[in-house]
Amino acid sequence: MTEYNTPQDPAGRSATRNSNDSVTLADVARLAGVSTITVSRALNYPDKVATKTLEKVNRAISQTGYVPNLLAGGLASRRTRLIAAIIPSITNLVYAETIQYFSNSLNESGYQVLLGESGYPEQSEQKLISTVLSRRPDGILLTGVNHSADCRRLLLAANIPLVETWDLTPTPLDTVVGFSHERIGVAVADFIASKGYQHVGTIIASDRRARFREKVMINRLEMHGIEDVLRSEVSVPTNLHRGRSGLASLLDKGFRHGVIWCSSDILAHGALIEAQSRGIKVPQELAIIGFGDQNFAVDTYPALTTVRIDRSRMGSIAANILLARIAQQELKEHVIDVGFEIIERETT
Repeated sequence: MTEYNTPQDPAGRSATRNSNDSVTLADVARLAGVSTITVSRALNYPDKVATKTLEKVNRAISQTGYVPNLLAGGLASRRTRLIAAIIPSITNLVYAETIQYFSNSLNESGYQVLLGESGYPEQSEQKLISTVLSRRPDGILLTGVNHSADCRRLLLAANIPLVETWDLTPTPLDTVVGFSHERIGVAVADFIASKGYQHVGTIIASDRRARFREKVMINRLEMHGIEDVLRSEVSVPTNLHRGRSGLASLLDKGFRHGVIWCSSDILAHGALIEAQSRGIKVPQELAIIGFGDQNFAVDTYPALTTVRIDRSRMGSIAANILLARIAQQELKEHVIDVGFEIIERETT
């Protein structure tokens, strides 16, 4: 009579087990020949486990494909090792570098970043925040300082470390790391006036921060005696096409000579392409200024004048602040201004 052996998985269990049965801590302990307490200690405090024992546990984890349940493991310590980062749009490259450095700093400390896309309406952010809080993150990074009243109540009631970015306020929910949109609007207006431009156009995304910078700039230009400003507002998220259509709209309104300020480098790049397609000389006939100093800005032809924000520094500082707050360390300051710089290149 022929005997048929039931296949076994690396943990020694039948391969015909229910597909919903995941590998457990006990399975790893059995394969490694140690107690479940030892496996738990190896996962949470590896420096306190003997080298040979740690090697056996890690080998068993590798063989079984075991994934630690960080949420369950964090119930006693109230830590999930999860940080949520909320940004308006994942397609907007201006946020990418900030999130990259933010994530890198947290990953080095054993935290994982959950990225959430809120969109631009405040109501969308509120729904996302509610969902994120149900996952019990150890901290949250937020984009901007303008939140709905209900959203603010949710965040404050959660009583977890928060850091707001891409803006400044004297009264943050917890801590803010950003820059002044108001001062940028003033600085750009002063730069335009110093260059002698009398005709100004704007291509602005339809979001709160971009509109605010534009409003401040226009008011400041009036103080310089420059009142001839044409504007074109485009929808979000921004892209090259909307930059091109934004300039086309200004040209249709009669804009011919002067300077165009765009609320992002991607819009400015689109405007530059549109100008070149029409044979408009930049900067001789039309000057262009962007915002963000993205990595392609120096490589456009001609190279793009723009407003530089130190996005990498902002991300690193935000991560370090959350780590400090999670460790219950006192912060010397809760409002951190990373500043900005106007980078003049060949489009002005």
